[in-house]
Amino acid sequence: MLYIKNIEEGRKVFNALGSELRIEIIKLLIEHTEMNMNELASSLGVTNGALTSHIRKLEDSGIIRVITEHNGHGNQKICRVNIDRLLVDIAPKQSDDGKNTYTTDIKVGCFSDYQILPTCGLASNRAIVGEVDDPRYFAHPDRFKADIVWFTKGYVEYMIPNMVPPHRQIDQVTISLELGSEAPGINSDWPSDITICINNVEVGMWTSPGDFGDVQGIFTPDWWFPNWNQYGLLKMIVVNQSGTFMDGLKISGVTIEDLNLGRRNPLKLKFEVKEDAANAGGLTIFGCNFGNYNQDIKVRVHYSPVKNENE
Repeated sequence: MLYIKNIEEGRKVFNALGSELRIEIIKLLIEHTEMNMNELASSLGVTNGALTSHIRKLEDSGIIRVITEHNGHGNQKICRVNIDRLLVDIAPKQSDDGKNTYTTDIKVGCFSDYQILPTCGLASNRAIVGEVDDPRYFAHPDRFKADIVWFTKGYVEYMIPNMVPPHRQIDQVTISLELGSEAPGINSDWPSDITICINNVEVGMWTSPGDFGDVQGIFTPDWWFPNWNQYGLLKMIVVNQSGTFMDGLKISGVTIEDLNLGRRNPLKLKFEVKEDAANAGGLTIFGCNFGNYNQDIKVRVHYSPVKNENE
């Protein structure tokens, strides 16, 4: 997902989409997954020289990714679509000035509780933590260094600091992180139903389409194994007074009032693949130094003055 927070920030994307030819390029890449420059030029009936500037605009905007592959006949540029969803905030939020919000980043290894089944493991940007497929290492102190976590079934739960000031109420919680499935090896067609809970309330479920490893993740370290999960999809979960949303689409009617998020209450965030899930395809959480987005679990809490002082 590409998240554009305001109109000005999205200028490159809007310019890139303002061409019929570039729209056709995107449609072709979606249909064929990937194409080289010669294939694109031939399909569109244009020269390679005319195509180059259009590809550059799409790449600069983040919509497509261009990879140079080396073969016995020289180099060729392979083009792929780089995003699965585009989310644009037209109007900036009033709380974006930071006066009525607090933000925190949670490392993916800093979970407070877990119950998982192999295949499983953790790794920092330097090495595997302990042994692969041994759940005991999810309790090892080195787990706090982990930048990637994966398992087949079960859950990990994180304790989010509740730093809401006195006489304030929580109006919205926004969470963003990079997620994928967990297949034996890699498999882009490996769906997994991932349930999200806040304070033991199921706020929604998202089906990850696969465990991606067709190319190395942009930030995945070079020592990482090429036949292991390389990157996920960036997902944004929002819970407010209108319900629960993922990437701007409503996924449940659970509202912020349903979560019992008083100022003195902790915030517990859980990601789970249930034993009886229709698609029990595992879960991978990518943090800093892995995947395509180089971020930990980002949490933003919006708050406002308490309407009822007898909270």
